[in-house]
Amino acid sequence: MTPRATDWTLALLVALLFGTGLLSLVSGRTQDAWVFALHGIGGAALGLVAGWKLGRVWRRLGNVRRWTRRTWAGAAATALVAGAWVTGTVWSNGGDLFVAGFNLLNWHITMGVLLTAAVALHGLLRAKRPQWRDLVGRRQVLHSGGIAAASVLGWWLQRPAAERIGWRGAERRWTGSYERSSFTGNGFPATSWVADQPRPVAPETFLLQIGGLVVRPAALSLPALEGDDRLTATLDCTGGFYSIQHWQGRTLGNLIADVEPLPEARYVRIISRTGYRWSFPLAEATSFLLATRVGEQALNHEHGGPVRLVAPGRRGFQWIKWVERVELHAAYDYGAAASTIWSSWTPEGRGEEL
Repeated sequence: MTPRATDWTLALLVALLFGTGLLSLVSGRTQDAWVFALHGIGGAALGLVAGWKLGRVWRRLGNVRRWTRRTWAGAAATALVAGAWVTGTVWSNGGDLFVAGFNLLNWHITMGVLLTAAVALHGLLRAKRPQWRDLVGRRQVLHSGGIAAASVLGWWLQRPAAERIGWRGAERRWTGSYERSSFTGNGFPATSWVADQPRPVAPETFLLQIGGLVVRPAALSLPALEGDDRLTATLDCTGGFYSIQHWQGRTLGNLIADVEPLPEARYVRIISRTGYRWSFPLAEATSFLLATRVGEQALNHEHGGPVRLVAPGRRGFQWIKWVERVELHAAYDYGAAASTIWSSWTPEGRGEEL
């Protein structure tokens, strides 16, 4: 593989890993497993190609005093590649370690984002177009095919090898998450996507507003939501854990039917007290649950009480906490993703007394 082909292969692999990494954050259904498989295979390929390149240039790195800006930039990129690869590999094999308060998955994501930004900047400033000889030829095909085959084989063998050795990585879910505190009521970990910390609401003053494209808008008290609809569902957090719980409350489909949606309603927007929100297709959302209980316990404040969305097949950050509004709309809400960031800086999100 020529030097230029190696550099372009690394850049394309970083782009692939960034794309599949982003997509994995919203992939929670079994049919989405290919996203995680492709991410794992791409990670294996990145390690192989980076090792190939390092083996060719390592002699130039012996005398630090002779390093140029380009050498320093390459060393920094190599450190990011190594960091992202090592944290991802150790995490996937069961290394649930914390460094400076964050687990290895968080560090893997952080280094991956920094690496992508560095590669993109380098590409804008210094990228050289690949030439025909970089892309074709028996040697190029053999190198590329060998790396692809070794990457697929390495990914395929990783879980059986972990199981044989006895590593915890064999127990992880297909999303990469590890089981925590299933069927324990409020005993499972409480997390927030960023830092939402609203004040608890008094149950007797709580009202759920249902509106938008409906015939009969409604305002429901907490007792009206404490139904007997039940659902056993897996909360799979992008922070790296999953937990299976029994949930109880009112099915969203029944609540929507009661307010009579208009024909043009296509999406359901679930909105938290903090302004955090997400948009779901109406056909999917009717199977969701607005939960007031988990296990045999009233849903506590840390887990989104008094009312939280339970959305099977969605990742944990889409299971909206502290739900106070349900709205029906004709179009998807493309601003919802931004709300997951700025909601932590609203007065409600900061827990200020209003």
